[in-house]
Amino acid sequence: MESPRTPVSGISIQVSLSGYSFKVREGGEVRSSAWLSADRLFTTPEFQRRYETVDISLLTPKCTLVPESFFRPEAVRAMLSDVVSLEPSDATGFVRIPELGAVLLFSNSIGESLSRVLSQTVLTASGAQAPVLPEMYYILKALPACEDYNKVVASYRDGWLHLAVAQGRSLQLANVYAAPDFTTAEYFLFLALKRLQLNPEVTTVCFRTPLTSEAELSLYRYFKAVVEL
Repeated sequence: MESPRTPVSGISIQVSLSGYSFKVREGGEVRSSAWLSADRLFTTPEFQRRYETVDISLLTPKCTLVPESFFRPEAVRAMLSDVVSLEPSDATGFVRIPELGAVLLFSNSIGESLSRVLSQTVLTASGAQAPVLPEMYYILKALPACEDYNKVVASYRDGWLHLAVAQGRSLQLANVYAAPDFTTAEYFLFLALKRLQLNPEVTTVCFRTPLTSEAELSLYRYFKAVVEL
């Protein structure tokens, strides 16, 4: 008789200029934190152990998605600078998303060091460091987790709304909007759905970042359901 498979433990950490949040998945259960300030880093017990999987995302607005057929590795900086403002010292990178036939170009140079410290602190079971990838990468990867045909996944923190929308397997939108407050973030969310002719009243919106009770209540006024992934 086969023994039951041991559930894989994992942690996902989201980082922005104002701090971080995390989710621990273990034994079929998920534990989530609120948004925490950077001074809590070395007293967070969840960061004092290793995990089978470690995902670290940075909420950088400096990213854009390009079709694989248009991508040239030597032109990452030039292609990214056509879309976002880059400083001469900004480092750039890219990550392929095969299921979308696309490549995400990005810069993690947003004036923080917390993500690098977390990458060096929270290690995998083998002792390896996890790469720091843009929040948009994990948003796109989370789209299949939305059960509805219309899939809406977002994150909001520190004045930026990160948003992706798909219909079935077809990606319709992936963008980052400057939004100084959550009301403005909701405006861009509704505007995106209106342009795609999607009705919020029959749509579930999924958020990866923690929502305040006020923000969640506000979303429930317009959407069929609100889910925190």
